[in-house]
Amino acid sequence: MDLENLRFPIGRASIPKEIEQKDLAHWISTIEKFPQKLDALTVNLNPQQLDTPYRENGWTVRQVVHHCYDSHHNSYTRFKWGLTEDSPIIKAYFEGHWATLHDSKSAPISLSINGLKALHAKWVYLLKGLSKTDFEKSFIHPSNNEKVTLKENTGIYAWHCQHHFAHIEQLLIRKNWV
Repeated sequence: MDLENLRFPIGRASIPKEIEQKDLAHWISTIEKFPQKLDALTVNLNPQQLDTPYRENGWTVRQVVHHCYDSHHNSYTRFKWGLTEDSPIIKAYFEGHWATLHDSKSAPISLSINGLKALHAKWVYLLKGLSKTDFEKSFIHPSNNEKVTLKENTGIYAWHCQHHFAHIEQLLIRKNWV
């Protein structure tokens, strides 16, 4: 398998220019189901398996799970900023550096799985209560000064769930751990 397929097992994110209600409903459902699916995928992995990189020079399964919590926590906060401020410039973070911190490299994944379950329950509750006007609100990402609407970010994070799930799932398949 080539590096591009290992890095992007479901392809790169592709958000349609015209986002319909059915797109949002599908994405919200993906976000809602992700913590339970991730838990089911990883629950029987032993410490050695959790500390296996999903690709050469990639993060370990443990780091991927903790990254999902860190990233989704940041995204939830970005939604709140977008809803309560006028196109704020959000705070970016260095995800690669966060993945090297002690908690990302060694903490039990149950901490992040449980955190994702709670976070996603609250996030989905928020998303299901948003109006069309709310989903048009936006924030600005400082890396490219591009305006991101909340509906686009919903799609990005549905993709993000599937993207990292596939990293782990494909590793389990390659290693014959399923």
